[in-house]
Amino acid sequence: MSLSQKMNALWAYANPKKFLATTERVLPFFWASAAVAIVVGLAWGFFFTPDDYRQGSTVKIIYLHVPSAMLAINAWLMMLVTSLVWLVRRHHVSALAARAAAPIGATMTVIALLTGAIWGQPMWGTWWAWDPRLTSFLILFLFYLGYIALWEAIEDPETAADLTSVLCIVGSVFAVLSRYAVNFWNQGLHQGASLSLDKEEHVADVFYYPLLVSIAGFILLFIALVLYRTGTEIRARRIRALMARERVAA
Repeated sequence: MSLSQKMNALWAYANPKKFLATTERVLPFFWASAAVAIVVGLAWGFFFTPDDYRQGSTVKIIYLHVPSAMLAINAWLMMLVTSLVWLVRRHHVSALAARAAAPIGATMTVIALLTGAIWGQPMWGTWWAWDPRLTSFLILFLFYLGYIALWEAIEDPETAADLTSVLCIVGSVFAVLSRYAVNFWNQGLHQGASLSLDKEEHVADVFYYPLLVSIAGFILLFIALVLYRTGTEIRARRIRALMARERVAA
């Protein structure tokens, strides 16, 4: 199969009917896999790993904090990709997928901020610090709220998709800063990445492997929620279109 044929096959899922039919088949797999991975990862991490010699039991917050922080950033980047697809190709499913992902990303950002505060209080002696990464994460959360509010405030769906796509492009700056702030600025309380290709930099293996399982569970959960919510958005759009036709006919 040529590249153009593969791309055409991929774009076929922009058809709402095919998208719904496909997600109905694959969603049970994602729900079940997410549940198993999250339960195994969190149970393994919280109950079967030792306390850290410096951080004590507080180190175990990473099994919630790291996956949620990763998804908070990558959910916005996923929204960026689907928003660009909307602006270039005008596929409605892509715009609705971005809208569906926003509340999930916002929730993950809140979890990351709260778990970071719970970890930071005993480690730093404060619940909050205007650290570069923390500050950019807070701004990212405000962009999530603005994105969601903009969708709700504009009645015309295509205008809303256009404006939220532009907002998504602007907010992507803070998604990148949230990921790489520690690298851009050496100052700040926040530690470096817990996961790294360099084995000398990431956490010890006893924490590393359950963390990977937990991250996999969160990713599977994110995919399941996005597919489910996108399907809901498609159905809601159809209902609004039918109601509008009935009003016109009346």
